[in-house]
Amino acid sequence: MRLKRLSLLFFLIMFIIGTDTFLVSPLLPTLTHYYGIATSASGFIVSAYALGYTLSAVVVGPISDRHDRRRILLIGLAIFAGATALGGLANTFPMMLAARFLAGLAAAFAGPQIWAAVPLLFPKDQVVKVMGYVTAGLAVAQIIGVPLGSFLAAVSWRFPFFFVGTIALVLTLVSARYLPSLNTAEGHAPTAVYRQVWQNRPVVKLLLAYFLFQMANFCGFAFIGTWFAKSYGLSVSLIGSLMLVIGLGQFAGSLLSSRLVHWLTLPRAFALEFLLFIIGYIILPIAPAAWVATLILAFIYLIGGAIFPLFMTTLQDQAGETRGTIASLANAAMYLGEAVSGGIGGFLIATFTGFYGIAWFTAAGVFVAALLYAAQGYFRPVQE
Repeated sequence: MRLKRLSLLFFLIMFIIGTDTFLVSPLLPTLTHYYGIATSASGFIVSAYALGYTLSAVVVGPISDRHDRRRILLIGLAIFAGATALGGLANTFPMMLAARFLAGLAAAFAGPQIWAAVPLLFPKDQVVKVMGYVTAGLAVAQIIGVPLGSFLAAVSWRFPFFFVGTIALVLTLVSARYLPSLNTAEGHAPTAVYRQVWQNRPVVKLLLAYFLFQMANFCGFAFIGTWFAKSYGLSVSLIGSLMLVIGLGQFAGSLLSSRLVHWLTLPRAFALEFLLFIIGYIILPIAPAAWVATLILAFIYLIGGAIFPLFMTTLQDQAGETRGTIASLANAAMYLGEAVSGGIGGFLIATFTGFYGIAWFTAAGVFVAALLYAAQGYFRPVQE
């Protein structure tokens, strides 16, 4: 019962952090009008969160490896709750940017501690399964974050921020009540921690592979709506409905991850998921209709949902005493990949017909990531 309770708690924490990430998107037109800013400037509200997360993740990793991760998690969640609620009080554009930056900074304190805590609190044979639950929290947030923001904003644009901030505060109190200490060893100075990570060549290669995968992945995902509108002439509302189907595929994949590992063993499951993800993107551009493309994408992101827990599991297996740092760097690599992918995807969607440029770039990036994993023997069966 204790482990089930912790699994649910971790799912909810990642869900609320993920929801906050996607919450702002449907509010941007309203906020643009309210603050009297240009449409192009509204994107900085989203960027402020990502920037805060990326900068904080680099710093918080060594801190969490030197101190009780439980305390770091609680501090991060508490600040996250307050900063998110502060967004609902932001009467000026600079105040909103500051609130979103602080929310991203605090999320980087909380989120990586969840990934680092799973191998510490759960038996080894349950780690992949619980990593799948954590990933499912992010997947569900991606599915309902945008519609939830739209629904709550019917009351007021301020209400979504208050709602998420309140739920985050409740989760902070629940975590303080049920989460045990997460200390495992005495830590080192931040420079020593990063020196230890740099000298751990398998981890460096895994982080590079993870960055390449996420850069390719976000490049594909970010421009699906643009492709559907340009090539199939779909309305915004219909695109949103199709994106919901795609998100459901990712959610299902995160829950199936541990079953696939159990059926196939981790090396075979890992290799097969990489292969299917690449094949999916190779054939995606030739989809004759939007519904066919949606089914292919739902399958691709079912595979993506299944493979994500394996990324985090392999990183944590190699982390040793630097679990918090590795989890933080993995999150920083993900957000950096997202930032880089925007410029690349914009060029590819404008230069190539349909989705060919983006889809094949994504397939190539994931293929290189797979080669890095293969070079370290992750696809070879392990002898008992």
